[in-house]
Amino acid sequence: MTLRTLSISGLATLNLHSLNNEGGEGNHIQTRMVDVVTADGELHPVNAVSGDMFKHIFAEHFHAVVQEMGLTLCAGCRTLNANRLNAASDFEQATKGKSNAEVLDLLPNACALDDVAGILITQGNRSLGRKSVVEFSWVPGVPEKVKTGSYFHVKYDPQGRGKTGSDDGSNRGQAIFHRPASSGQYALVAHLEAHRIGLNDITREYAIDEAERHRRLTAVLRALTQTFLHPGGAMRNTQSPHLTDFRGVITTSDHSVPAPTVSALNPEFEAQVEQIAGALSRMSGRPIGVQNFDSLGAFAEAMSRTLPS
Repeated sequence: MTLRTLSISGLATLNLHSLNNEGGEGNHIQTRMVDVVTADGELHPVNAVSGDMFKHIFAEHFHAVVQEMGLTLCAGCRTLNANRLNAASDFEQATKGKSNAEVLDLLPNACALDDVAGILITQGNRSLGRKSVVEFSWVPGVPEKVKTGSYFHVKYDPQGRGKTGSDDGSNRGQAIFHRPASSGQYALVAHLEAHRIGLNDITREYAIDEAERHRRLTAVLRALTQTFLHPGGAMRNTQSPHLTDFRGVITTSDHSVPAPTVSALNPEFEAQVEQIAGALSRMSGRPIGVQNFDSLGAFAEAMSRTLPS
């Protein structure tokens, strides 16, 4: 497997979405806001989607791809149990009396999802972490290029028209509420440590064979592509996002130098990534792959070229 690391630095245009909300205040649903600093040193509050949300989106796509490809899933992941491998009684029995190094040999063989997405093993009073091989940044809006609106909604009750609620507190009347929708350009960064798929982080040896690592890498790259082409999140039943554009750069490395990234919060991020990749290639004497993309279709094409042969 030649691919060691892969990075995506992108600028996505999302319209009328509500992918990440913080909760409600009265009859208003609150959208998530963060502060970012621009090149002039000024702070700007912007709408943002958390990296946790994108990690969850990736895990859902990866789960589907793994099932389609017939890769190994533990009992917990097969049934979408939030405890995942910790809910698998057979894994608990297999790890009794084992050292942490031995457990990290068993983990990749027990579940492809927990191997790739990471997990904290707590069975048997352990606290043994398996770090995810895929990392996601927050996805903040670019200052001055994102806006959140609040829109009026009402639950229509034809028999209780004109009423704002019921006397028994059962909320069977016409409840009035306000829902947010955000539009703008969003910066995202993702990084894949492909060389860690199936790796025991203690012994630094692979617990699965090369053919299985190739299959899992293929599943990861397919799921990562789908994560950005079909992002999930809150309120998709009526506010599925209009993903209209995606541009940026994909970098790849087959050696010890990590594939570089620059956030799209920097308006010159694409040129910066290319410059960094060129400098790192000269310093190491080995090339850093760079693929620019200027549309959703071009992104999909570029990702298809990263699949292992």
